[in-house]
Amino acid sequence: MTRNIPARVTVVEVGPRDGLQNETNILTSEDRARFVDLLAAAGLPVIESGAFVSPTWVPQMACTEDVLARASRRPGVRYTALVPNLTGLERAAAAGVTEVAIAAAASETFSRRNINRSIDESLRAYSTVCTRAAALSIRVRAYLSTCFGCPYEGPVPTARVARLCRALVDMGAFEVAVSDTIGVAHPKQVWDVLDAVQAAVPIAQVALHLHDTRGTALANVLAGLQAGIATFDASCGGLGGCPYAPGAAGNLATEDLVYLLDGLGVASGVSLAGLVAASDFIAARVTQALPSRVYRAAKASSGREDCRV
Repeated sequence: MTRNIPARVTVVEVGPRDGLQNETNILTSEDRARFVDLLAAAGLPVIESGAFVSPTWVPQMACTEDVLARASRRPGVRYTALVPNLTGLERAAAAGVTEVAIAAAASETFSRRNINRSIDESLRAYSTVCTRAAALSIRVRAYLSTCFGCPYEGPVPTARVARLCRALVDMGAFEVAVSDTIGVAHPKQVWDVLDAVQAAVPIAQVALHLHDTRGTALANVLAGLQAGIATFDASCGGLGGCPYAPGAAGNLATEDLVYLLDGLGVASGVSLAGLVAASDFIAARVTQALPSRVYRAAKASSGREDCRV
């Protein structure tokens, strides 16, 4: 049987930002930096290490400058951070960050609740960020939230998703992470959305950002692979959620993603054993049990000689 899937995939680790920003327990800079270092040691090529946002609104992301200063910053690893505006971008530049992320939305209500701007207002603001980032030689990656459904508006038109992906690339984003923010997507919907998006943007500039609210994240990964997606966001241990998306579960767990990729023979360069070590560290510092199935299986069988991760 012919399987039209990429031979190699890039895993973008979002646990230190998208995962920890929803934790009620606020970690120290030392612990956040250690988590980042463990993820780098596991072979992750891209680590979203924090966010340059107001600590009033997201106290979990305070002191991201200190986190990046403490992290080992391994050669070859891309250490990125989320920025909401020009102020955040300037903070990122001062911290030596060479790649940032911006976050737009595909539904008006979610956009207003998440960043207090309409979609068009957010695009104008992000265009300014992209222009300034180019002047600073900083690459910009874009998230597009609620591409598969909005918690307030329901279904989101695929044509709108494609149009917004094109707009984000046109303003300077090198890649758009098409995001299932509340975990409603299923494989056919993944194909439908990606069919529309790749008519507007080259598939090489598209990533998938999945949540596992309904247990379909791995099925959606496979659908994405079959559509030619070669970059996937994931969060170590399955950390995450969304404060503006009621009921949204954690992100696709990095362990679960890498286990699937290994089984398919798709290279990622990421060590499962290294991921389990990183999850062990963070599990002792967050308030809820990590949902990653592969992590839980590894821990349950850790005393057995035939245990494999």
